[in-house]
Amino acid sequence: MAVKTTFSEYELSQICSNYNLGTYVDSTPFTNGTVQTNLKIQTTAGHYVFRYYENRNENSVLFETNLLSFLKDCNYPCPAPFKNKDGNLAGIHNSKPYVLFEFMEGEHIEEPNEKQVKQLIQKAAELQSLTKNYSPIHKDDRWNYSVEFCRELARHESKRINTINSKNKLAWLEKELLELELPESLPKGICHADFHFSNVLYNNDEFSALLDFDDANYTYLLFDLIGLISNWAWQYGEDNLNILEAKKVISEYSQHRPLYDIEERHLYDVFKLSILIDCVWYFERGDTQDFYEKRKIDFLNLLGREAFYHELFNNKV
Repeated sequence: MAVKTTFSEYELSQICSNYNLGTYVDSTPFTNGTVQTNLKIQTTAGHYVFRYYENRNENSVLFETNLLSFLKDCNYPCPAPFKNKDGNLAGIHNSKPYVLFEFMEGEHIEEPNEKQVKQLIQKAAELQSLTKNYSPIHKDDRWNYSVEFCRELARHESKRINTINSKNKLAWLEKELLELELPESLPKGICHADFHFSNVLYNNDEFSALLDFDDANYTYLLFDLIGLISNWAWQYGEDNLNILEAKKVISEYSQHRPLYDIEERHLYDVFKLSILIDCVWYFERGDTQDFYEKRKIDFLNLLGREAFYHELFNNKV
């Protein structure tokens, strides 16, 4: 369900009047999306996407709109945010921010073919290449994935749940965080962090657009690569990483953004961090002695950092 707040025709008409995008005609809710309210808006000038942010402050939204404006200027396939008549990228309605975006043509594909998968991997690599030297505005208003972020959020969740299980899980997580090796020189930039099929559009078998930068943040450039590996080499429910499929994803990604040696050496650590962050999102799931994220961490611990590196980067496909 993509609508959490309902808008009257009058309210939408007034919002559209703040833009030089024609006169409001009609609106249709999007069926995809679970967090923000998204509407397809029709005006006399065309179609647009109205996004009402249910749980983001204005600066967090401006992080997103400024990023998308930058990417659009670089000809990256993503929706452009429109400025209103006052020159602002975000408006406020009932104390919550909203943005009008470009409507992107295309369709969502639940099971992309090999060509479409390669295109998505390419666009992820290009996103990291474009943003490795990008200085994000309002960076601190985003949840930037790091050891500190993971630890702080886990402590918050453990306190909120307040059970023996949550306290034991926190102790396990903090111990695992201490074992990570993440050098200061490990490259950082913007990662999209959510390659769900509902956030990707294809048009006539060609990649059309990457949507929904709601989870985008400033973190290790490897995070999106790990997300792609997880999509095709370590899907939910599987306890073991499919090494061959992971190498294929890395090989395709590296054609468009070659990894630095330090990234290859510490992919293991960022991978574990990503799993620990997933653990926080689902902190109430499973018993401390046996839950999904722990089984994944156990697999990586048993394999070890050096063997992981050897398996993925020696004899590359």
